[in-house]
Amino acid sequence: MEDREIIGLYLARDERAINETAVKYGRLVRAVIMNILGGISDADECVNDVYLAAWNKIPPVKPDNLAAFLGRIARNTALNKAEYNSAKKRNGEFVKTLDELAEVLPGGETPESRMEASELGGYISDYLRGIDSVKRAVFVRRYWYCDGIKDIAKKYGCSESKVKSMLMRTRNGLKNYLIGKGVEL
Repeated sequence: MEDREIIGLYLARDERAINETAVKYGRLVRAVIMNILGGISDADECVNDVYLAAWNKIPPVKPDNLAAFLGRIARNTALNKAEYNSAKKRNGEFVKTLDELAEVLPGGETPESRMEASELGGYISDYLRGIDSVKRAVFVRRYWYCDGIKDIAKKYGCSESKVKSMLMRTRNGLKNYLIGKGVEL
């Protein structure tokens, strides 16, 4: 079923929308959640939360890109669950992924930093739009979808060391770009 048809089901409040979403995007939603949480125990609950959130958001929202819309909900749902779980234990791979970006992005939660988050997001998007599409895709797979190095290497037909090198160069390029824009790291 096409995305516009699935969205039409949501807009009509037809419960088949959830089933059609699961058929078409279930693997994507589960992969995003699993990459962040690293375990099956919370995945089913998060998957259901994603479908419920989509049901509650459409309408009034009418997404232009259903895959990206669901991916964002899945990511945010999994991040919230990971934060909740971090009181008990930490997902080592997910924390490692975030630590790779720690030296590139400013940290600390202040009212001022929250206001600047949108501007920072714009700078990151601008930087990523200006680089090679493969490098951009690898960066997004690693830091948005939290894919493992091995999975990225397999997907793009290159070695793990090449992926690591590409990510390091992209992070360094992003760091220099942000410094050039006056962002204090």
